[in-house]
Amino acid sequence: MGLADATAVERTGESSWRGAIEGGWDIAGNANGGYLLTIATRALVEAAGRPDPATVTAHFLAPGQPGPVTLEATVARSGRRFTTATGLLRDERRPLLAVLGSFTELAAAEGPERVDGRPPDLPPPEDCVAVEATDSFPPPFMGRVDLRLHPEDAGFRTGAPSGEPLVRGWFRLRDDEPVDTVALLLAADAFPPTIFNARLPVAWTPTLELTVHVRARPAPGWLRCTFRTRYVSEGFLEEDGEVWDPTGRLVAQSRQLALVPRQG
Repeated sequence: MGLADATAVERTGESSWRGAIEGGWDIAGNANGGYLLTIATRALVEAAGRPDPATVTAHFLAPGQPGPVTLEATVARSGRRFTTATGLLRDERRPLLAVLGSFTELAAAEGPERVDGRPPDLPPPEDCVAVEATDSFPPPFMGRVDLRLHPEDAGFRTGAPSGEPLVRGWFRLRDDEPVDTVALLLAADAFPPTIFNARLPVAWTPTLELTVHVRARPAPGWLRCTFRTRYVSEGFLEEDGEVWDPTGRLVAQSRQLALVPRQG
C-alpha cells in the first residue's frame, strides 16, 4: 500500500474526518511521526480548501498504533492567499497529535529570490547505502520508503558512527509513487536520527514537536535531504532539515524538537 492510500481520509461531517493508521509504517511498534502528520494534514487540506501546506506544526501527544483514527478540524481564518486551520488526531482511546497549519496554492506563489544554500553533495543513489527494513532495526517503516544514506553518514549501522550529528541522503517513495506537498511532511521525518552519529549513548529520541515549511511543489524524482543537530542539552535536541528536488530547488525545511531519554 502506497503513502496516498495509507494516509487517505474520509469526511464524516462538517469538521470531522476518519482514517486509519496502517501497519508497516511503524518504528518499534509506533507509527512514524511524519506518517501521522501526513494523515492529519490530508484532512486539514480538505478543511482549508487549499491544496498545499505552507507551514505545519505538530505536537505529539501519544504514540499511534495501527487502527482507526479520527480528526476534528477548525478553520481559524481564511484569507486571500492562506487558510489557517487546526486539528486534533485521535485514536479510539486518546488524542495522538495536535496540528496547526497554514495552507495555500503554491503553484501561484511568486516573488523575488535569493538562495544562499545548496543541496547536499551526494554520491549517486546506487553508490549510497540503502536502508532496508527488518522486524527490528532498521524498522518496518523503512520498507515503505526508499532511503539511500551518504556512506560517510551510515557508519552508525555497523557500530562506527561518524562523530558528527549529520545525516544526508536520497529519498523517494516506493514503486515510483509521486511525492506531493503533503508527502514532503513524511520526507522531513523519514531519516534515522542525527544523534545516531554523535557517539552519544542514545538509542531513542521521541519527537515532542515537528514543524515543516513547504516552499514549493517538488519535481518528480529523487529528493536530496540533509539533517543536522547542533545542540544536545538539558534532555532535548533539535534536528534541522532541508529537502531539495531534482532541479536543485529547496522544497521543504523542517525543525524537530526531540527528547533525549535518561539513561539507566
